[in-house]
Amino acid sequence: MSNLALDSSLWQWQKTPQGEFLTCELLKNWQHGFFSLDFTGKSPQNLTQYLNHHAVSYRLKQIHSNILFATSMVEEKEDKQGNIFYSQGDGIITEKPLEAVWTASADCTPVLIADRTSGNVCAVHSGWRGTEAQIVPRAIDLFLQSGAKKENLLFALGPAISGEVYQVDIFVALKVLSTIFEGTEEQILSQGYNSPNKIILADSQKGKVRLNVTQVINTQIQQQGINPPQTAIAPYCTYQNPDRFFSYRRTHEKKIQWSGIVSNE
Repeated sequence: MSNLALDSSLWQWQKTPQGEFLTCELLKNWQHGFFSLDFTGKSPQNLTQYLNHHAVSYRLKQIHSNILFATSMVEEKEDKQGNIFYSQGDGIITEKPLEAVWTASADCTPVLIADRTSGNVCAVHSGWRGTEAQIVPRAIDLFLQSGAKKENLLFALGPAISGEVYQVDIFVALKVLSTIFEGTEEQILSQGYNSPNKIILADSQKGKVRLNVTQVINTQIQQQGINPPQTAIAPYCTYQNPDRFFSYRRTHEKKIQWSGIVSNE
């Protein structure tokens, strides 16, 4: 698989009075952002104002699944005590113009997808569980079912924990790697170690490896027939950039950053 997705020149920081957020050149025709810890405590509704004042925002209660919703199906309910409850899932795809869809992450990979023809977009949360469940290929299927063509889909994979530092059990790595490689367990691990994009790396601890979830997602995308130049990967690791991003693996604090994109008019 090609490493063209790792072109750091495709990514730019946008300055605001509140702080900076990251954008991707592939998605230049859509208002979008991967927001940093500068925006701590800001809700998707607040953050949408940095992208488009007229857009309506949508979010989910994320559960590390492969469940995707169209915006018309997303629910937000309030009980008598004032608690807000959201639909449970990990991806939202737009149906109308000026809909902002959001995903939260703290080491998992935020994936923003756009269709050049319809202007519709999707926001996906894909950690190792969502990647094992192939949520991004499922999102591609939803676009195709709505009439999109593969050559018109663009993918921006935002800041996430790097494979250099993401230690997992071998059985976890095998679950994820089996979505892109075939064979015995030894053959699957060998393909991971020998992959040009360093999908897994050896670890000094017995029974552990280092797993690059983002590169698994990138491979899943290419195996769906998407050409490499249609995908970009952010050159930032949430774990290794504490000045920019939260990392649950680094601090074990339940803090997040939001990533969002607005469908075109």
